[in-house]
Amino acid sequence: MNKRTAFLLTALLVALPVALRAADKPNIIFFLVDDMGWQETSVPFHTEVTALNRRYKTPNMERLAADGVKFTQAYASAVCSPTRVSALTGMNVARHRVTNWTLRKNVSPDSPSKQMTPPSWNVNGICTNADVERTMQVTPLPSLLREAGYRTIHVGKAHFGAKGTPGEEPLNLGFDVNIAGSCIGGPGSYWGEKNFSAAWRQGDRIWDVPGLEAYHGQNINITEALTLEAIKQMEKSVTDKKPFYLYMAHYAVHAPYENDHRYYQKYLNAGLKGNDAVRASMLESMDKSLGDLLATVKRLGIEDNTIILFMSDNGAPQEVARNFPLRGHKINPYEGGIREPMIVKWPGVTKPGTVCCDTVVIEDYFPTILELAGATGKTLQVVDGVSFVPLLKQTGKTPADRAFVWHFPHNYGQTPFSAIRVGPWKLIYHHISRKLELFNIPADISEKQNLVAQQPGKMKELAARLTQLLKERNAQMPTDKLTGKPIDWPDEVLGNRK
Repeated sequence: MNKRTAFLLTALLVALPVALRAADKPNIIFFLVDDMGWQETSVPFHTEVTALNRRYKTPNMERLAADGVKFTQAYASAVCSPTRVSALTGMNVARHRVTNWTLRKNVSPDSPSKQMTPPSWNVNGICTNADVERTMQVTPLPSLLREAGYRTIHVGKAHFGAKGTPGEEPLNLGFDVNIAGSCIGGPGSYWGEKNFSAAWRQGDRIWDVPGLEAYHGQNINITEALTLEAIKQMEKSVTDKKPFYLYMAHYAVHAPYENDHRYYQKYLNAGLKGNDAVRASMLESMDKSLGDLLATVKRLGIEDNTIILFMSDNGAPQEVARNFPLRGHKINPYEGGIREPMIVKWPGVTKPGTVCCDTVVIEDYFPTILELAGATGKTLQVVDGVSFVPLLKQTGKTPADRAFVWHFPHNYGQTPFSAIRVGPWKLIYHHISRKLELFNIPADISEKQNLVAQQPGKMKELAARLTQLLKERNAQMPTDKLTGKPIDWPDEVLGNRK
């Protein structure tokens, strides 16, 4: 054997394990829906079928649930940007301080209030750069996945950073590909005929969806256009023999409420009217996208090596049909604002048609996806999330004493609040009124009975723990305009029984 042959053989032997490891890595699809409520599907996440389950048609969600595991107590933040930042960083909202939705640089969407001033929160979102004003510097999930050999693909809504800041561009956050992601939280229009722009309606071009010019003027819904683009990227990755992470973040079913022509008449014929029929058509459009991705995975021969995670970013908004039996809606601290539909399919691991009633939260996606990908790496940020891989494998449970925290120090569609859930108990602290509410969620899923008077010990215990965790995470509180001081911590108002 000559030296050249020996060198080539040695190089091959060294490279072979790396190649095999790359081939063994699972493809991962994180399918995130916008503003979809817990009951806005034909898949029942409650213990019984509800009126909305009968109204909406989501057959591909049904198929995914039949092939995977359905989570009945999955939580997100009550509004979009906080959820998306938590998923990308593993941080709880109180820690990353992107506590409301972002859009314009240094401009908060908070409404004026005679009683409170919101804190100087991270209105410009997240970034990987140092010294960008009013942002949180982080190591994003896609950066770590890219280091582990993945092609990282962003399709749809980003909403990680404000206009004119680094975080508005997903390519600055570790994605190799960005299709249609920017600072906006909703599309100008769902219709290709309108160029996915709001200019025809209100003249503001900030809502224009970038990167979909090829579909301008066409009779196509943005949900369909995004799906076609995602499929192209999946095909390219398979051709290149590159494992992929696809963040399929749909604008659907966020406002503006514009029907998908393919399904709208069907719901009118079924007796739905106005926005009810529009909403139903948007949900079925989203579900069609899921079905198209599932079919593509099968066609490309990667079904056995592709993990699919389905989630919504917050509850359904106030102007659509309520998600009974849940109380509240988007932006609220009640279950209707934060409890989401979630399904996971991990071929060969998740048992088909199973149900998991353990509590999980959106920041758990960060460590979970890293574990699924076999990715490691140090992060700039403290990670609050906990991997739910043991739940998928049925080898572990959510600890009974694990605390889940929500924090919204804003006056926008809802007065400011903080909340905590531990086991069956949930405490909500309303900042302005200093009112405390205590609910036993399994026994009272509709949150009708405030148990503060009946359970003073539990109230005090949770108020103290919520205060401890908020302080540990450097949470920001609003300022009381009457006193000029920050709003009291939860454990400072234990005498309030109202």
